[in-house]
Amino acid sequence: MNAPKSRDLLPRRRVIQAAAGAGLLQLAPPFIIPARAADAVRIGLDNPLTGTYAAVGKNELIGCQLAIEQINAKGGILGRPAELLIEDSTSGDAGTAVQKARKLIERDKVNFLLGNVNSALSLAMAQVSNEKGVLHIVPGGHTDAVTGASCHWNVFRVCNTTQMEANAVTPALIKNAGKKWYYITPDYAFGHTLQAGLEKACTKAGGSKVGGDLTPLGTTDFSSYLIKAQAAGPDVIVFLTQGDDMINALKQAVQFGLDKRFHLAGGQQELEALEGLPPEARIGTWVFEWYWNQPGVPHVAEFVEAIKKKTGRVPTARTWFGFASTWSCALAANTAKSLEAVKMAKALQGLKLPPEVALMPDGAFFRAGQNQLIPNLYVGQAQAKGSAPDDLFKVTEVVKGIDAAGTLEETGCKMTWPS
Repeated sequence: MNAPKSRDLLPRRRVIQAAAGAGLLQLAPPFIIPARAADAVRIGLDNPLTGTYAAVGKNELIGCQLAIEQINAKGGILGRPAELLIEDSTSGDAGTAVQKARKLIERDKVNFLLGNVNSALSLAMAQVSNEKGVLHIVPGGHTDAVTGASCHWNVFRVCNTTQMEANAVTPALIKNAGKKWYYITPDYAFGHTLQAGLEKACTKAGGSKVGGDLTPLGTTDFSSYLIKAQAAGPDVIVFLTQGDDMINALKQAVQFGLDKRFHLAGGQQELEALEGLPPEARIGTWVFEWYWNQPGVPHVAEFVEAIKKKTGRVPTARTWFGFASTWSCALAANTAKSLEAVKMAKALQGLKLPPEVALMPDGAFFRAGQNQLIPNLYVGQAQAKGSAPDDLFKVTEVVKGIDAAGTLEETGCKMTWPS
């Protein structure tokens, strides 16, 4: 099942581009948002536009597009226009993602690389960007290793680590759902580390795992997994699937009536999935990484209106990931006064995003020595209907990222820099 058509802004194997002030247009390859200047600074986006994660990948692209427009309106990068080049990594093919990353770096000569939604693809792309010495920002690949055991001096991340998500949501999940958990987990890097993080946090809080299953990416029939979960008698069935898989899993769980016997909840939840669910399946305790309904937080309303003007819909966390990642490229270069990757990476150490980019109560900064953005996390309950058609999540607690991040030593990152 796909996300709602209103968010399906890019047809398969084609790309929408936006020049500053020009709206959204369908264009053929080479998939460039044109600045048309010979000295343009190039940012390459290697992200899923097809497959299981197409909806979230496309929303990250929309955030990138808005950032490009704003950057150019404010003078560009080092006084030069910014240009966005786009490649479809697919949702799960690491070979394709690596091939596209090499194309962007070697042939298109990008100054920055962005991507990927899929954690396994992010790790594979990071090997390429590190080999080539290109500054790389991961908008939405969550597995801990990106800024943990496999960290690189040139690779930064905007979305949270899976351990941060687990630490943020576990207290509320224990309180609202109970201590016996059964996991339904996607069988790749993101799912593995999110489950490990939740098991660690749950055990520390006095809870326990009563079972679990690993599910292939792109699963459409979750019945066998749901039957096993039911038989285990948990307090809560923890859904760690994402994208279309999250929609299918939760929808089928409610069809089977499991919501009447168990608390259906999990770690990371996204607006794209909630929009794709029937109202009765918008339930459970989750963590959002950014939410559009933040009354009183400076600049959020303007950001929401800018995205609604483009798409007719409110931004999601994925939209913000793309926006903040692209702005981070400009901030790195303009702070360093250079496009040399090492100088830009040094400039990002400890850099705090300006309020109009951070768009959250406590701001956000890149932790030095790890290259991980430390933002707020939003814990709460999915809801069938809120104050507006897109208000499908009730935030009950805003968790400070530094409280969820743990120590630098706990991340396992041992940063080494070029000599």
